[in-house]
Amino acid sequence: MNSQHEFVLRTVEERDIRFIRLWFTDILGALKSVVMSPSELESAFEEGVGFDGSSVEGFSRISESDTIALPDPSTFQIMPFDQDEPDLQSARMFCDIAQPDGQPSLVDPRHILRRQVTEAASEGFTCMAAPEIEFYLLKRTQDITDLQPTDNGGYFDQATHDTAPRFRRMAMLSLESMGIATEFSHHETAPGQQEIDLRHADVLTMADHVMTFRYMVKQVASQQGVRATFMPKPFEDRPGSGMHTHLSLFEGESNAFHDPDDEFSLSQTAKHFIAGIIEHSHEMTAITNQWINSYKRLMFGNEAPGSATWGVSNRSALVRVPTYRLNKEESRRVEIRSVDAGVNPYLSYAVLLAAGLKGIREEYELADPAEDDVYQLTRRERRAMGYKDLPASLDQALREFEQSEFMAEVLGEHVFEYFLRSKWEEWHDYQRQITTVELRNNLDF
Repeated sequence: MNSQHEFVLRTVEERDIRFIRLWFTDILGALKSVVMSPSELESAFEEGVGFDGSSVEGFSRISESDTIALPDPSTFQIMPFDQDEPDLQSARMFCDIAQPDGQPSLVDPRHILRRQVTEAASEGFTCMAAPEIEFYLLKRTQDITDLQPTDNGGYFDQATHDTAPRFRRMAMLSLESMGIATEFSHHETAPGQQEIDLRHADVLTMADHVMTFRYMVKQVASQQGVRATFMPKPFEDRPGSGMHTHLSLFEGESNAFHDPDDEFSLSQTAKHFIAGIIEHSHEMTAITNQWINSYKRLMFGNEAPGSATWGVSNRSALVRVPTYRLNKEESRRVEIRSVDAGVNPYLSYAVLLAAGLKGIREEYELADPAEDDVYQLTRRERRAMGYKDLPASLDQALREFEQSEFMAEVLGEHVFEYFLRSKWEEWHDYQRQITTVELRNNLDF
């Protein structure tokens, strides 16, 4: 029992917390929860909480079903929605998943990211992340195909006729109460589309924050009688929702991406990191864009990257180098723009960090930056300029993914194989459908 454990136990007693929620995710990023009484908390810290791992997507087989959730006391936070009902006051902690012998579970997404964090630390780096998370607010309707935004606003609009006028303020207050620092919130370009930006934190903590963010946003939306969706592209004729993520590496207190003598203040370390992302982008797109719908955003969305490029202030590039405060060391970072709002953040950040570290380790060369609006170029023009298109469908992404020894190494064989099987099944189910477009075009033949 260490000081963090003692702090949690003392806080639970002093604040009269009645329920403890233990959180973790499955391989696809769905949030899982088990609730226990405070009387079991000390035992949970010492021994963990056993559960049937075979019932969680991708975790284990029936013959290996015993699994243990070990609560991480550093993630303890009191939930904000129960304060008016003291008999229901609860708190949550994220868990690390272990095998019965105490060894980390190789299928735990949090552990997969932690392995890359440890790998970065062994090379002297701490990875910091700051996502810009987009999502839609929709009116609640009986027909799921009848999607109605809560407002008619546009980029940075101050909504005056909004079904959920206090939503962003309430969401930010709820996130702050959970220890998640926010920087900005604003209306995005499409009716009903919102964005909230999180202040940078180490990449493992940030993955926890993203999971909490999605839960809290949905809770606040529900309280205001509307629905929040992180679906990458719910509307055919409107922009998709991304999770543009700013990444940087620090060596102690120094930003390893900063070089004051470079034209763009980018160090060689940063350039190798970007080159690693570009080089491995095709094989990891299935992770950073894991749904069939994800490719509707990449192929038909505004400011969504369709090619493996990088650019300075270029929002059509896969990797963008912001030019705000070029001379400010701590601000030097790169922005990954392919990631969408429906990812498993642990796996997504794990593959991005692994690719960047490999680029540094093997000193990948970085090509010249893209200066054009890549999205407006024809396919022939992109090929002539040396740009390789990203996968245009989950089918193509899986074909790249399944040939990647690198992805199998980063994720581990079990997660790699499970993800592949699950996603092929999703794709084949999609292919079997007869759509209204097919009927409209082909029925009269």
